[in-house]
Amino acid sequence: QVQLVESGGGLVQPGGSLRLSCVASGIRFSIYTMSWYRQGPGNQRELVARVTVGGSTYYPESVKDRFTVSRDNARYTVYLQLNSLKPEDTAVYMCQGVSPGNVYWGQGTQVTVYS
Repeated sequence: QVQLVESGGGLVQPGGSLRLSCVASGIRFSIYTMSWYRQGPGNQRELVARVTVGGSTYYPESVKDRFTVSRDNARYTVYLQLNSLKPEDTAVYMCQGVSPGNVYWGQGTQVTVYS
C-alpha cells in the first residue's frame, strides 16, 4: 500500500519558519520526482517546490529564496523548509510523488500564518 504522509504544519507569525516533512512508504522512493503543492482557501492548487531524482530543484517566483526543498532517499523523506512566511502562504501543503506511470498524493498538512 502506497502512502505519503506529511507533517510539520502549524500556526506561525509572519516572518516565521516551519519545516514540513513527507514520508513515503510502499514505493521505490529514489526513482520518484517529489513535489510540494499548496491550496489556500478559495485558491487553485499550485506547485511550490520540486526535486527531481537527480536532485535538481525548481521553485516558482512566489516562493523562490524563501522555500527550500530537499530529499533523503535513505529515509524515504522529502522536506520543505519554509522561511520568511507571509499570510498569503496560508494553505494546506501536500506532497506528490511521480514516476513513469504513477502519481501519488499525500493528504496534506495545514500551514497558517497569522498576525
